[in-house]
Amino acid sequence: MEFNVRRLAADAGTFLSRAVQFTEERFGQAEKTELDAHLETLLSRAESTKHWTEKVMKQTEVLLQPNPNVRMEEFLYEMLDKKVPTRANNHELLGECMIDSGHEFGPGTAYGSALIKCGETEKLLGSAEKEFIQSSAINFLTPFRNFIEGDFKTIAKERKLLQNKRLDLDAAKNRLKKARLADARSAELNSSPPLGEEYVAHFSYMLGFLHVRWLKLWTEEVQQAETELRIAQSEFDRQAEITRLLLEGISSTHAHHLRCLNDFVDAQASYYAQCYQYMVNLQKQLGSQFAIFPSTFSNNNQPASSSSASISVPTAQPVASLPAPPPSQASPALNELRSTSGTRKARVLYDYDAASSSELSLLADEVITVSSVPGMDSDWLMGQRGNQKGKVPITYLELLN
Repeated sequence: MEFNVRRLAADAGTFLSRAVQFTEERFGQAEKTELDAHLETLLSRAESTKHWTEKVMKQTEVLLQPNPNVRMEEFLYEMLDKKVPTRANNHELLGECMIDSGHEFGPGTAYGSALIKCGETEKLLGSAEKEFIQSSAINFLTPFRNFIEGDFKTIAKERKLLQNKRLDLDAAKNRLKKARLADARSAELNSSPPLGEEYVAHFSYMLGFLHVRWLKLWTEEVQQAETELRIAQSEFDRQAEITRLLLEGISSTHAHHLRCLNDFVDAQASYYAQCYQYMVNLQKQLGSQFAIFPSTFSNNNQPASSSSASISVPTAQPVASLPAPPPSQASPALNELRSTSGTRKARVLYDYDAASSSELSLLADEVITVSSVPGMDSDWLMGQRGNQKGKVPITYLELLN
């Protein structure tokens, strides 16, 4: 208990000494030891690195998650050390909505089929976005956050310790200065006692005795102040060297952040290239439908070419390799089926949009059941998909074995 009290008293004395020194420096009543120019430059560079790292990290988080409420929720989960719940992003939500609406309108219709295809592409875009965000968080944001919460906190701790050592050094210099000044003044008062009567002699003797004790006291004070100054100077130099070594490590931090920046750019380029490819594929699928049924995509009786002009991604015409065959190109197997009353499985070659309620809309590559009905036009067969029935053109079918 005695040791703790003494330690507490010593710490309180040190804190008071630093506070007095700091206050006197603020009011210009005490000298301040300046750091060397190289160390000041390193400190300024570290502060600048910390400032801009925080800004870049914050803006990257805004880019990856524009919704501030979601960012706050993720921050709270991180503070509570809990796993962030998995949620669908905007692309995936839009994709689900499109797919549901497409099934509602009917996958056999041109509009329903287009909605389903767009919805599937939107879900692919959502998955690509999640992969990009995850990659950026691991390879870019995490190293930046580790620097702010780890390396720079260590630098700030050592810098604060250096500031305390500097205050101790300047306080020691101030004590030594005052001790030497008091010692010089006490030496000036040293004089021989005057001769006279006995009581005067006794008084002079006592005065001389006290003066000698006073001189010894200030001599010891000067020696103690010099010793404290040497210790304070040694501790300050040692702490300055430790701080300098840590600050010089900022160059390595810059090199590491440069590699992280390259990883972020690569992930971003891959993400946008992937999204571009998804949209090109979707454009080809929609362009195929448009080429077969241009009237379906026309708007307000405008020419069909006006609607396709809104697609700005330059691609080759995707429908050139999928022309609808003329009615005269029916296969012999279909002609044989048409002359009998049996049923066969057939694969749909191209998308077909029913022109009336008596026809059945078709999707490319689906398999339906077809049969011949007496009295039906030779270019048509009766198609069935589940409970749906209707006429289908034979030139859009391939009979399966």
